[in-house]
Amino acid sequence: MTDTKLFMQHDAIHDLVEGMARVLRHRLQDRGFDDPAMIGIHTGGVWIAEQLHRLLGIRDPLGQLDISFYRDDFTRIGMNPKVRPSAIDFEVEDRHIILVDDVVQSGRTIRAALNEIFDYGRPASVTLVTLIERSGRELPIQPDVSGLRPPLEPQEHIRLNGPAPLSLEIGRSHTHRHQETQD
Repeated sequence: MTDTKLFMQHDAIHDLVEGMARVLRHRLQDRGFDDPAMIGIHTGGVWIAEQLHRLLGIRDPLGQLDISFYRDDFTRIGMNPKVRPSAIDFEVEDRHIILVDDVVQSGRTIRAALNEIFDYGRPASVTLVTLIERSGRELPIQPDVSGLRPPLEPQEHIRLNGPAPLSLEIGRSHTHRHQETQD
């Protein structure tokens, strides 16, 4: 059983994404990355990436990944009933890639996304951007840009709902167990 409460609504999330875009723009300029490509991880990462892609004026189409088949816990959690095809309609080889997800927790979704990206080619670099960074990392993966690091208890999880309007809600499990869907 899980209790949920609204944490943030659409306008506040949009403001957060605008701030992330400003930080990301400066980071890209400082590193001399003038023509990056962007990839969002289904589903919430794509919603955030769509906004960042527009705000940054990125030339190439937005890439989209569904990492369901790349997860290392695939046999344990089973098939996601809403598997979508991945679509990367640009050359990955030697490109600076911005990888966007909604929530990073354990790092396992990001590891799976990196494995899939490398199936498309070897990027020059990958910059990780996430709306929410939370505790619970199981792999040494850290975002380069994150919108918010809310203080959450181990039994709490955070979820982005959308696509329109976007909202963040915090759920609290009555029994403590690892949240497989939020990483």
